[in-house]
Amino acid sequence: MEENHNQFDILEWYPHFQSCVRYFLDHAQHSPPVQAVAAFINIQLPFQKTQNPVVTSRMSGGSPSAIPSPTSRAAGKLPMPMASPNQAPAVVTLNPYIRRLVVTGFDFPAVLHGFFGDSWAQGIGPMHEVERRNYLFAAKSASWLDVKAHYDMGEEQSIPFLRPLQNVTEKEIVNAESNWSEWLAMQDWMVGPRSPEVERNSPIQHLKMEDA
Repeated sequence: MEENHNQFDILEWYPHFQSCVRYFLDHAQHSPPVQAVAAFINIQLPFQKTQNPVVTSRMSGGSPSAIPSPTSRAAGKLPMPMASPNQAPAVVTLNPYIRRLVVTGFDFPAVLHGFFGDSWAQGIGPMHEVERRNYLFAAKSASWLDVKAHYDMGEEQSIPFLRPLQNVTEKEIVNAESNWSEWLAMQDWMVGPRSPEVERNSPIQHLKMEDA
């Protein structure tokens, strides 16, 4: 994402992201395969939340208890509730699910497609890329115990296990190394006019190189 930040169009990206949210809430979370993965990696789906459960991308005007069982809908026994124009879209963040899939090694394309639909690459792809890099950074920054604690969640959603990053490419490692170097420069306040890039391109630096 950072590598092509100049070409990244956030307005073009957003409809794809919205499509991922709708698919996750309206279809994926009610499917047995997604429910099985979520149970195995110990993360609650939106409709399973004890407080403010979200069953669809359009919140019903009634109480959650009046909404048909998601399991029954997944089995085809009951229709999905119809949304009215006056119903506000549900607000659900996808980051916890992307993070949990990454650190448990379940972030394969087939699984991401099952969770977020056909638009997953355009919608949550940039976030997935960043979370994979963040996981590399976390592993480099802290011990296993600290990393696990970082990825644990409340409501008894502690992470059951950590797996090394899966299907890593050389390009991904090179990009992570570049971003890690930028972070180290940030720690040393080597930013702005003190950035290594600025110093390399400064007239004084060129003069020193020529003198050498």
